[in-house]
Amino acid sequence: MNRELIVRSDSNSVDFALLKDGKLIELHRDENEHNFNVGDVLLAKIRKPVTGLNAAFVNVGYEKDAFLHYHDLGPQLNSMLKFIKGVRSGKIKDYALKDFPFEKEIDKNGSIKDVVKPNQALLVQIVKEPISTKGPRISSELSIAGRFLVMVPFSDRVSVSQKISSSQEKDRLKRLVQSIKPKGFGVIIRTVAEGKKVAELDKDLENLMSKWTSMCKKLRNANTPSKVLVELNRASSILRDVFNDTFTGIHVDDETLYNQITDYLHEIAPEKESIVKLYASNVPIFEKFGIERQIKTSFGRTASMSKGAYLIIEHTEALHVIDVNSGNRSNKAKNQEDTALEVNILAASEIARQLRLRDMGGIIVVDFIDMVRPEHRKKLFNHLRDEMKDDRAKHKILPPSKFGLVQITRQRVRPEVNIKTTEANPSGEGQEVEAPIVLIEKINDTLERILKSNGKDKPITLNAHPFIAAYLTKGFPSIRSKWFLEYKKWVKVMPRDAYTYLEYRFTDRDGNLITT
Repeated sequence: MNRELIVRSDSNSVDFALLKDGKLIELHRDENEHNFNVGDVLLAKIRKPVTGLNAAFVNVGYEKDAFLHYHDLGPQLNSMLKFIKGVRSGKIKDYALKDFPFEKEIDKNGSIKDVVKPNQALLVQIVKEPISTKGPRISSELSIAGRFLVMVPFSDRVSVSQKISSSQEKDRLKRLVQSIKPKGFGVIIRTVAEGKKVAELDKDLENLMSKWTSMCKKLRNANTPSKVLVELNRASSILRDVFNDTFTGIHVDDETLYNQITDYLHEIAPEKESIVKLYASNVPIFEKFGIERQIKTSFGRTASMSKGAYLIIEHTEALHVIDVNSGNRSNKAKNQEDTALEVNILAASEIARQLRLRDMGGIIVVDFIDMVRPEHRKKLFNHLRDEMKDDRAKHKILPPSKFGLVQITRQRVRPEVNIKTTEANPSGEGQEVEAPIVLIEKINDTLERILKSNGKDKPITLNAHPFIAAYLTKGFPSIRSKWFLEYKKWVKVMPRDAYTYLEYRFTDRDGNLITT
């Protein structure tokens, strides 16, 4: 399995595309519109506690106040408030917490008005970026993420990622971390720490402690609100979370980003530094790696799959709805139940990819094709869970209901990736239509099914709108030439003035419609 990270930069944004065996599985865009990133720590000011919500609105410097619920305050809130006051007054100069006396934990069922007051200074961390009309979601239970460990101030707890399955490995990592962690700091051991030696974990912990010390030094003279700890630049944070030994290439088209990524890899995996390449070509980097094509065909309302099946993805204010369709696919060798299972398994893999690709969060309801046999429903459920194991966002999947619906909840921390895939209708009829490349993918899929079912010995003519006919036949090599090389079959392309832009038909020698 090969993984590649492709980084495209322009004056307004940076795009990160993660490929798995050449297929696009994640797409991130860093536009820095509001300068609030998940993981940033700010010295903020309580605006007003709201008893009815048991939460407080907090001024973090954004146009909308951030929302801080009582349950996100953290049990050691009083200790943090005392520490902040001591640092800002100059009484506390040793930022290690080994000699700092902790205060009593707050009541987990208490009221917001009993623990925070208006105009009070508080350290908070962004846990959800501003989305739509809402301000950022924040927490005062801080966590500072490293490559292998996450450090939690004002805690002594050591916990291990649930994704590490071996109980022996969990115990080993816990013992190692207990022996090196500083007093007053809890540690969460990340999945990538599996198999690592104590020296690597200790170095990661030292880096986190230096971040904590730097942050505390800023508190003394910091205004409220102000940012006191910045999450890694987006390129480094993505590498920190997704990088592993299966990466075979990181291609960057910007020299500054190239240097940042090289420096970061030099710290975390010097043996992999050579896989970073500075891309220099007249062909845009996303075109070169086939990403632009995959974006166009993956982000529309319809997402095509192999064998003619497709998904319809609809978005509402409350939830996302995905409908699975078998299309005009036919399989005479199997019965309807087996065909439904096969299409559903394909759809489950594509849905897992789409959730990561679009970064869809909240409630997702999937309407799979109905299956009668319980063992088939169980197989589908297990397959969907396996496909979503690599998803870093927290999620929960419920088994198929009696109506064949599968409900998924997925953590939403950033606005959903939404890329427009339609273009102005060249026929001048006002409404927008799918981009040519999306239509070409559908034509490709139809042609492949025709050749498989009807054989390659019969003449085939494609009838299409003149614009589409020209798109298929012009240039070298043309798309029609590529068909000939791939299928060893010459397809006649006939322009039809009467056809609409999206209309196309395959016909035989006598002009009869070829169906699949």
